[in-house]
Amino acid sequence: MNILIICIIITAIISFVAFNNPGITEKYKFNVGAILHKKEYIRLLSSGFLHADIMHLVFNMMTLYFFGPVVMQGFGTVGFVIIYLGSILLGNFLSMYIYQKQPWYSAVGASGGVSGILFASIALYPQIGIYIFFIPIPVKGFIFGLLYFGYSVYMMLNPRPHDNIGHAAHLGGAFLGLVYAVVTAPDMAMHNALYLGIMSLPLIYLGYEIFVRKRIG
Repeated sequence: MNILIICIIITAIISFVAFNNPGITEKYKFNVGAILHKKEYIRLLSSGFLHADIMHLVFNMMTLYFFGPVVMQGFGTVGFVIIYLGSILLGNFLSMYIYQKQPWYSAVGASGGVSGILFASIALYPQIGIYIFFIPIPVKGFIFGLLYFGYSVYMMLNPRPHDNIGHAAHLGGAFLGLVYAVVTAPDMAMHNALYLGIMSLPLIYLGYEIFVRKRIG
């Protein structure tokens, strides 16, 4: 049994246990106030093994199952673990930075880690086919990445009252996946530089909005 299957099984078990015991979710979910004021840093990682509902869990684990092997083939087992866990952490750190003035902000899910795996795969193979929901025609990976980043950045800059998606965690995780791929496989990154550059345009714009205009935070 490889590390990918172990991650999926552990996440499924913890999530199912938490479904039937909301106290576990409350204790280990990502929460800005609990992390910053109570120093409950375990939440930065533990929240990645909890999910809001069964569909949230299934969607994340299916994506991990399909793209995990691509990352393992390209970067090995250690690379997979670094990207997956590192993306969960970086996604939550970015969320904490952006929502530091909103102590009530909470989130659960492995989406940051899954985004890291997905975008490490796209960095390796920018023209890999990705199916979106029930659309029968695959979208090229770098086009999907551009749309994904564009949508996530737009939603972060124009938040909706009932939007329960952790866009910051998604972006932080995806960013780590891309960076890890570029740093550890520079030759392939140079070969795919045009695709990666096009895909990253929304991230550059987001960085400008956060660190220059201070629009978020």
